[in-house]
Amino acid sequence: MNKTELIESVSSTTDTKAEKVVNAVFEAFVAELKKGGDITIKGFGSFSVKETAARKGRNPKTGESISIPAGKKVSFKVSPTLKEVLK
Repeated sequence: MNKTELIESVSSTTDTKAEKVVNAVFEAFVAELKKGGDITIKGFGSFSVKETAARKGRNPKTGESISIPAGKKVSFKVSPTLKEVLK
């Protein structure tokens, strides 16, 4: 499901302006993650920001060794409730 399909799904089950609601939720998620906070949605899962260490990599096209800088990534951990539903 992509963002457009999510908006259509939400708008078909509510009488609200689904696009504004979905955009507002995503903006709130991004703002919280940028601050370094976590997002926990009971029964669904949690999002958090993790630091990645600098490391050596390899250019698959040339085989040349490259340096990959440290950075951040978003991590998602599924809740036990959702995990159980998906079995």
